[in-house]
Order: sequence, then C-alpha cells, then structure tokens
Amino acid sequence: MRVVLEEESLRDGLQAESRLFSLTEKLQVVRLLVDAGIKRLQLGSFVNPRSVPQMANSDVLVSLARKEFPDLLCTGLVLNEKGLERAVRCGLGHISMSVSVSDSHSRRNVGQPAAKALELMTGLIGVAAAAGLGVRAGVQCAFGCVYEGAVAEEAVLEAVAQMVAAGAGAINLADTTGMAYPLQVKSLVARVHEAFPEVELSLHLHDTRGLGLMNMVAGFEAGVRLFDVAAGGLGGCPCVPGAVGNVASEDAVNMFHGMGIETGIDLAALCRVVDYYETLLERKLSGRMNRVLHALPTGNGRLGI
Repeated sequence: MRVVLEEESLRDGLQAESRLFSLTEKLQVVRLLVDAGIKRLQLGSFVNPRSVPQMANSDVLVSLARKEFPDLLCTGLVLNEKGLERAVRCGLGHISMSVSVSDSHSRRNVGQPAAKALELMTGLIGVAAAAGLGVRAGVQCAFGCVYEGAVAEEAVLEAVAQMVAAGAGAINLADTTGMAYPLQVKSLVARVHEAFPEVELSLHLHDTRGLGLMNMVAGFEAGVRLFDVAAGGLGGCPCVPGAVGNVASEDAVNMFHGMGIETGIDLAALCRVVDYYETLLERKLSGRMNRVLHALPTGNGRLGI
C-alpha cells in the first residue's frame, strides 16, 4: 500500500516568514527534496508580491525546477486571473485553486464574502480547465472556523459540487484553522467520496491542536491517499489566531512507514531539508523526527531508515 505526500513548505511553509528566501536558496530546497524522494511539490503561489513578498520569485523558480527535474510534478497556488496568467506563462501544467467556506475567514483572507469568492473561483477554474491545466480545487476551513465555529458538511459539499462542475479534477479539503478531529475527518471524507466518487480527494491538515497525524490516519482509513505536508512543520494561515504549521513531512513519513505504508521518501534525507531550513531561519522547527534522529547515539546522529 502506498500514499503520496505533496510537499508544501516552499509555499504554505514560507508565505508568512519575514526572512525572505532567495531563488538560489529555494532551488537548493527543491534539490534536497527531490534527493529525498519527493515526487510532488508545490513551489509557490502566484499572488501580488507586494502582499506576499516571499512569493515574488515563484515564476522563475517554477521554470528552473521544471527544467532541472522534468519528472517532478510541480504545482502552484492560483487565486486570480493574473496569477493564472503567470502560472501558464512559466509552464505549469497543474495548479491548485482554493476558496474558504467560512464567510468571516474569506473576508479576512481575500477581502470578499465566501459566496462571492466561490463564484469568482469557479469561473477561474473553468478558464483553467478549458486551457488544459490540471486543477485541484481546495475548500478552506472545511472542518471549522475560529471565527464562526462549526462549518456544516452541506456547505462543504455544495462548494465541492460547484468546483467539480466547473472542471476541477481533484478536491482538497483543508483544515485551515487546525480544528478538525478524527471522526469528523472520516465523516466528511466519506460524504465527499460518496457524492463525487470520480474525483481524487486529498487532505491539507494543520497541527494547531496537536491532532494533525491522527487526522491524517483518519483520512487514510477513510480512503484518502494524497496528503499535503511541509518539512519541519512550517506554515500556518496568517489570518488565523494561534495557527501553527502543517503536519511535518518527516513525521508523516515516519508514521506511514511504521504502519507499513510506502511513501517513496527517505526519512534521513528528508531531515536534511529540515536542517537546511533551520540553518536559514536560525531556529528549531516543530517537526519531531529530525530532533529524534539527531539525538540517536550514532556517529553522525543519523539512522539509516
């Protein structure tokens, strides 16, 4: 049995970091990730660089990564028409597009009510699909909102229905606020699978309340085989109070391998990515397995797993 982990540290992980990463540094991260066995990588977002300076070099990074690693599935986040135009120009064949089902979160995140944001996004999905791009459409706050509390499963299903009808070939359920719990994950995943059996479903989980790995297992048991992760547990939504990062890639790899499930990723090599991030950011990251491997009583602090 096998799962696929989409690495998102270069996009979701770095978007709120004040220390700007150069193109050379980002390309080195890509190389380290590929060496570790990562096959699917979200390289950045195509947003206004004045709003998110960290993403200003996404176009060039995509072009360089695609040239150096032609077998790597490169993707990026697109939120508007200008972003879509940029993604097409730099040669991306696959994009992620997402919208919040929480009105309060949507207004804070993109300055629009959720209904309007969904309307605009479905139109954009249609344009992208018509242009031949692979589209994964994301539902933010699918498991709850810190401003509004519980989010009805029906609201998520309605948003998914509109995005699939517009041309999305895959759906990503995002626990943007880190409020999900395992039984909730199982319930929503089951309902989406039942309503849209032809659509690939993935999960984007945050570890804000310490349930990220448990929710990942719940999603796996419900049939999900594609999960978003970020090296070191980097990331978090800037407009969600108390939010912390994504499920750490190295912790997810360790967990799945312990369950006898293949990822195709070398844990020790992946932890070298975490070392690199920690050196550049000058702090320890929240992922656990890098610290565990460093503490092992071996000559170089690494275990050949």
